[in-house]
Amino acid sequence: MPDSVSSRTIPKAVFSSGQKNYAIDARYLFREFREGERVTVIYETQDLSKAAVYSVWGYWIRWQELLGSIAALVILFQVAVAITRNPTPEAVIDQMESGKESTRKYMD
Repeated sequence: MPDSVSSRTIPKAVFSSGQKNYAIDARYLFREFREGERVTVIYETQDLSKAAVYSVWGYWIRWQELLGSIAALVILFQVAVAITRNPTPEAVIDQMESGKESTRKYMD
């Protein structure tokens, strides 16, 4: 369907519920649909505005969630590195007082 503002073609997924037809935006980052391609649309019968094309990318995993997860992973990794790189003096003393470290019985 052409956009009324930019006159560009925007892919829409059309589905019907009861006697009415509905169209939702089917644009997803890194995913394109061909005209006439049949897709599965999943929606709540109580709230049709939440309809989406059923696929792993775009329904189960969205790019905002993916970027947020990657950012959280990087932050947690940096925190772990910062904690283990500079131990407190008490931790160093405690480690030295604990005795010798356990080693393997047999060396390969």
